[in-house]
Amino acid sequence: MSKSNYFSTKSVFGQLISLIDESIITNAVKKHQSDRYTKHFKTKDHLISMLFCAFAKCNSLREVSGAMLGLSGKTANFQLNHIPKRSTLSDANKNRTVDVFASIYNELLKSYSNILSDSRIKSVIGKQVKIIDSTTISLFKDILKCVGRKSKTGKSKGGLKVHTVINADEIVPNLVWFSPATTHDQQYLKKLKCDDNTIYVFDKGYNDYKAFLHFTQNQTGFVTRIKDNAVYKTIENNIIDDEIHSGVLEDNVIEVTEKSGNTATPLQLRKIKFYDRGSKREFEFITNLLEIRADMIAALYKTRWQIELLFKQLKQNFPLKYFLGDNENAIKNTDLLCAHR
Repeated sequence: MSKSNYFSTKSVFGQLISLIDESIITNAVKKHQSDRYTKHFKTKDHLISMLFCAFAKCNSLREVSGAMLGLSGKTANFQLNHIPKRSTLSDANKNRTVDVFASIYNELLKSYSNILSDSRIKSVIGKQVKIIDSTTISLFKDILKCVGRKSKTGKSKGGLKVHTVINADEIVPNLVWFSPATTHDQQYLKKLKCDDNTIYVFDKGYNDYKAFLHFTQNQTGFVTRIKDNAVYKTIENNIIDDEIHSGVLEDNVIEVTEKSGNTATPLQLRKIKFYDRGSKREFEFITNLLEIRADMIAALYKTRWQIELLFKQLKQNFPLKYFLGDNENAIKNTDLLCAHR
């Protein structure tokens, strides 16, 4: 039996780095001019150093540079040309734009999407289901605006909110956006691309009638939970057929009003009440998907749990409470590489 010797002389970390096509890094560097005025510590070295930090679970700049110094003579295996000193890595995290790493990640996601994707959901729905949510990470100082009340001492820590989009048939982030923790989740909906082949699923924290109208006008589906204080008018009570899951208690067409200045625009949506036997709770969903079965709407919302599992995995396995710098750009660089790892 013939055996591949492609990885025979490489460390595990070297094998992982070899999966990143050199042209992807080169194109990203050229696009964002991230190596301009840089003599030694190039973007590729920076990327490898930060990935090493994430895999080795390093908690400080000193720990990263010290651990990598111990790899002297072995760096060829993972294509590192320059082992950084602590000050060099600190300056790079502060000054090199996070956009270059985002571009590299997006291109890698395109290259390996056929391996990551599980197409069963799309084959049933016929559209791409995307899940949206955010998680808040406390910072050690007030670099980004904090959330909540100040302590009795009057001091406050910073807060970083990580807004994330994943495809329901994948297990990695499709899009990540950072903001101060004080930024309302609704602001993120403006950044989403709309098309008739996408359904967005999100929690009721993102409820915004203006966004719902925008989605509907662009033939983009959404599924979320209705707020307890929502004001609406019931237009029609749909008949629940026998083949529909018995957990579906109500299926109604409702009308809400989107108000912008002096303009009020009526919008017809669908409200579904569903009893979940597992949690023994009733849920009320709101959606603009008027043709899909009511029990399928409930099943779509249930896929939202995947992003909660992703956040749990990231917080348990990667040092998101440690950031290699005390400035906003360094925090974004650390968090982005850990989240995308």
